[in-house]
Amino acid sequence: MDWLNAPGYWLGRLLFQRALAGVYLVGFLVAARQGKALIGEHGLLPVPRFLARRTWREAPSLFQFGYSDRRFAAVSWGGAALAVAVAAGAADAVPLWAGMLCWAVLWLLYLSIVNVGQTWYSFGWESLLLESGALAVFLGNGTVAPPITTLLLIRWILFRVEVGAGLIKLRGDRCWRELTCLYYHHETQPMPGPFSWWFHRLPKPLHRVEAGANHVVQLGAPVALFLPQPGATVAAGLIVTTQLWLVLSGNFAWLNWVTITLALSAVSTGGDRAYPATPTWFAVLVLAYGALVLVLSYRPARNLLSSRQVMNRSFDSLHLVNTYGAFGSVTRLRHEVVLEGSADGHTWLAYEFKGKPGDPRRRPRQFAPYHLRLDWLMWFAALNPGYARPWLTPLLRKLLDGDRETLRLLRRDGNPFPDMPPAHVRATLYRYRFTTRAERRATGAWWHRELVGGYHRSLSTFHSSTWD
Repeated sequence: MDWLNAPGYWLGRLLFQRALAGVYLVGFLVAARQGKALIGEHGLLPVPRFLARRTWREAPSLFQFGYSDRRFAAVSWGGAALAVAVAAGAADAVPLWAGMLCWAVLWLLYLSIVNVGQTWYSFGWESLLLESGALAVFLGNGTVAPPITTLLLIRWILFRVEVGAGLIKLRGDRCWRELTCLYYHHETQPMPGPFSWWFHRLPKPLHRVEAGANHVVQLGAPVALFLPQPGATVAAGLIVTTQLWLVLSGNFAWLNWVTITLALSAVSTGGDRAYPATPTWFAVLVLAYGALVLVLSYRPARNLLSSRQVMNRSFDSLHLVNTYGAFGSVTRLRHEVVLEGSADGHTWLAYEFKGKPGDPRRRPRQFAPYHLRLDWLMWFAALNPGYARPWLTPLLRKLLDGDRETLRLLRRDGNPFPDMPPAHVRATLYRYRFTTRAERRATGAWWHRELVGGYHRSLSTFHSSTWD
């Protein structure tokens, strides 16, 4: 079955699998460090309460057999340890079946977390990691030649990621068609990075070039991925370059890094490498899984062609084939929900988050590929209170109680009440914008902010509250 193999892609497979294991490691570390506060037994959205209303078919997960914070920690840290081993080459140092098992376990453990993660795990890059991880099972290890089928399916993922993002932009906000969206995006994106202020201050003609180049790469390069070499490698290089630009300009968790990882699989050495004969059972499994992916691709492909295209949706609970997209609309103004506490009800002090804007003088930091889940959801909360309705009141009550797990989600020095919890907490809404060059020189501040008004009425140790 040599016609099913592509030995010249041994380097692409190596880069893809090692990088993907690194992304898995980040995902498991995020779960281990944030999961208890967000979805633990006493978290903001507890897993036991969620699973009480979900069947195995709706949310397949190891936690359907029983949840505890200790089991969640075991899954998270166990997944992190396995990811380290795979990134170090363990899956290549064992027989083929054992290498496949390593990747299958990584996929199963992370699937178990995502399917109970609720709104905290509703991001497209969760499905992207799972879909890529499932294909890694059928990519083999160093004992067999890379299968052409799996390599093509990896490019099919990358095609959907890039073209999905490109089409949703052209079909969505008119500023993408007018090439003006980047007048706003660097300032209003969910979590700006350390260089976002400078990106925002680029001349407007360069912003238009940015937007135009984005369209060319997202809609043109994915098609070229299916060209003979070196065309596919050149297309992958364009995608990697664009993704690195996005890494520099903002914090998008591991979305850019998984996309880069997918593109690396298209790298070919241009020569063949000798491999033993591919086991028949492995070739059969690869072809069978390829057929399954083709069947499951019907709805995502139809979504790409639809004028009512949706972004970031899983069409199956195993996240095997999904639809992707980003920033079909761009907000023109930035609002931030600021959480505040008070000891006396008169003097209010703000809680500071790790990544999202707070203190105007604090420069945005680089966190990606690490994912600050609460910070991201706070951005969505500022867009629409409906996003925060299930968890914001519990979050305020945790602050009122001085809950240690919740406070760990904030900056180390972000708790203005380190000795005793406040008597009152509230949420207010501010309008944020990047300072001008003159303001930056005069004040040293990165942001200028103005109070818009209340967002959530105050809670106290004596009274409860309702939404504004």
